[in-house]
Amino acid sequence: MDEQPVTSLAADPLTVAALDTERHVASAGWDQPARLFALVRTAALLAREPHLRDQLGPADRAARTFTAIEQEGLPATSSLETLLGRIAWPDEVDGCAFAIERIVVPPDAERDLPERPESAVEALASHPDRRDVRLLVAVLRDGSSICLLRQREHDSDDAVATGKDIAPGLVAALLATFED
Repeated sequence: MDEQPVTSLAADPLTVAALDTERHVASAGWDQPARLFALVRTAALLAREPHLRDQLGPADRAARTFTAIEQEGLPATSSLETLLGRIAWPDEVDGCAFAIERIVVPPDAERDLPERPESAVEALASHPDRRDVRLLVAVLRDGSSICLLRQREHDSDDAVATGKDIAPGLVAALLATFED
């Protein structure tokens, strides 16, 4: 994983929006369903919805910032591909962010798994070296992307790994939601 310190990326508006969105998701704790957010340029949002100005601070209203708008009511599906394959964004949406929790295990933990999917999931979930992580991937129409990874065991110290190549498949799937 190509980790970069958050401070070196903090000037990038997409990274700022991703970090703010991840903090928002983290504030609700763990064991959450997947969450999807539209990213819109704050200036354009305020031009369309001026009544929102009072809800945003001066830094939020800066010219290059993005505002994350949660898309509630995601259909419950076990297939991430099916869920993302149904999404298309209107032109007013500049990007999106997707947060999902996963279990990570060492590669050798995947050897000799039971054949039944339910049993395999149970075996992985009870593995002594399992790690719970929250992944947030944010993309823009222009192809820009950032990935954030928070481990449950480091939740209290607010340590979030950042990088462009943490979840390339999810980046590609989210970018595909902007294709015509």
